[in-house]
Amino acid sequence: AGDPDDIELRLCRVHVKDRTAACRPPSPAMARYLAQIIVMGAQVVGRAFARALRQEFAASRAAAEARGRAGQQSAAASSISGLTLQEAQQILNISKLSPEEVQKNYEHLFKVNDKSVGGSFYLQSKVVRAKERLEEEMSIEQADKTQKEQSAQQPPET
Repeated sequence: AGDPDDIELRLCRVHVKDRTAACRPPSPAMARYLAQIIVMGAQVVGRAFARALRQEFAASRAAAEARGRAGQQSAAASSISGLTLQEAQQILNISKLSPEEVQKNYEHLFKVNDKSVGGSFYLQSKVVRAKERLEEEMSIEQADKTQKEQSAQQPPET
């Protein structure tokens, strides 16, 4: 009744017939049960969160191992060129990597964006960077394919 920030928990029993209410403070046992329920709920949520985090780390590690050396090289190429593989594919409007399609779309977009025909030098430079990034990715894939073929042909060392 003193401080407005104080919260008082009371159990009330209302009698409908005579319209009276009898209120009493909660028992210490009830407060203990309430605290136990809160602690148990927090433990369950904490365990579920920890399990989900472990699964995410394991999946991330497995994906990194699957990408292997080629994935690391591809990430390095993205940071050097300033374009991700997806951005380069979008710029040149390419869904899968093929040298012929890259060259064909590059030539078309380069000519269309030439400054002498009213194009944009900025867009033309983006087209060039996209082509360079895609060529780098294709060379990484080729080197990785060659390495896998060589390691498959070598007999296991004993």
